[in-house]
Amino acid sequence: MIIRSKAPLRLGLAGGGSDVSPYSDLYGGQILNATINLSAYCTIETQPGGTVVVDAYDCDRHVECPLDATLASAPDLIRGVYQRIVRDFGPVPGAFRITTYNDAPAGSGLGTSSTMVVCILKCFAEWMNLPLGDYETARLAYEIERKDLALAGGKQDQYAAAFGGFNFMEFLRDDIVIVNPLKIKSWIVDELESSMVLYYTGRSRSSAAIISEQQKNTSSGNAVAIEAMHRIRQSSTDMKLALLKGDMAEFGRILGQAWEDKKKMAGAITNPVIQEAFDAAMGAGAVAGKVSGAGGGGFMMLMVPPARKMAVVRALEGLPGKVVPFQFTERGAHAWRVYDTDKVPEQWKR
Repeated sequence: MIIRSKAPLRLGLAGGGSDVSPYSDLYGGQILNATINLSAYCTIETQPGGTVVVDAYDCDRHVECPLDATLASAPDLIRGVYQRIVRDFGPVPGAFRITTYNDAPAGSGLGTSSTMVVCILKCFAEWMNLPLGDYETARLAYEIERKDLALAGGKQDQYAAAFGGFNFMEFLRDDIVIVNPLKIKSWIVDELESSMVLYYTGRSRSSAAIISEQQKNTSSGNAVAIEAMHRIRQSSTDMKLALLKGDMAEFGRILGQAWEDKKKMAGAITNPVIQEAFDAAMGAGAVAGKVSGAGGGGFMMLMVPPARKMAVVRALEGLPGKVVPFQFTERGAHAWRVYDTDKVPEQWKR
């Protein structure tokens, strides 16, 4: 049997960082995000014997290890999901090969790691017939990544990957999360796609240090950082209203102001590479932009009048990074089975 899963990456449109403890516990967080047609992928192929084979292309790891309760030598995300599955639901049905890969590099600011956890979890859930809905999948993925593996970060990515689409999310004390799916008119989605340029800076980054500084600023009562985060949180509500009305000018204004506030949260959020890209885009006609995710590198979102879009694209093509075409997508993480492997071409099998 072959089981496959797919989970969408996301753009953090507004409110990013307010989903990170202790801010979300103290003040409550709010996030506006949307999934796009870049994804994480996982395949589980059942096999005889007692060996697990891991091909984790997203982190360039190949591992073969015995089928036991730990998979100790497997990459972190696969090991974390596997151990939690065994702990909560019992042993897997047998030996297997697992393959993972991603449409975007690690550290891209699109939630790649958390999305991969959701994707792997969804694949195991399909294989073992586990009754996990979207909330349960996202909550379990969050606990695996943030608590079991102690990896720094927030809560939005797991819920974005599980639910898909445009969502306004609320993050409350005790890890309570409320996902409010938004019904955006199709012409507004088309106009937003026509008005946005997604640019990969060519430089990935680890979000842990940036998130750690944000957490320290909140815990220590840094007034400048906390007030900036209050404005960032409010920007999610303001942007939601602009998006529902299709007001692209207001959407762009909020995006730009949120970026200015975000830069006050930690010193490494921006750098000369990011600023060079901003300068090139603004010089060619972009009106606003921000870095997706924690900052420091990865992908940038730029708001551009549609008639100036190609001018901005050409200006950015002169830099080391690359423009990545994208579309918004509604579907969240999902999995499927291939029962009759005789219908799978031989070159697709191991």
